[in-house]
Amino acid sequence: MPARTKLQRADRRRSRLGAWAIILIVLAVFGASAIGGLRLKQKNFAYQTREETLMELIEAEERRAEEMDELEAYTKTKKYIEDVAKEKLGLVYEDEVIFKSRE
Repeated sequence: MPARTKLQRADRRRSRLGAWAIILIVLAVFGASAIGGLRLKQKNFAYQTREETLMELIEAEERRAEEMDELEAYTKTKKYIEDVAKEKLGLVYEDEVIFKSRE
């Protein structure tokens, strides 16, 4: 009978070692997935920040495009031609009177 108890003890040790090995493997997999999840959250935060920055740039460029469209429409008007003629060339209408200060 003592031989049987030694075999039984050896079997118990093997089964305990197997159980501990399984537990360690499960914990390692859990730890690896937790670390991977944290890395993904960090990347997601970085991507969200980048997306917000790009959206702001898009809005700024859209406003700039609108301003350019308005300027293009203004440059095609008679008012623009008159303003440029007055400012750059100093031209005036025949019936227009110009007053200059003495300063």
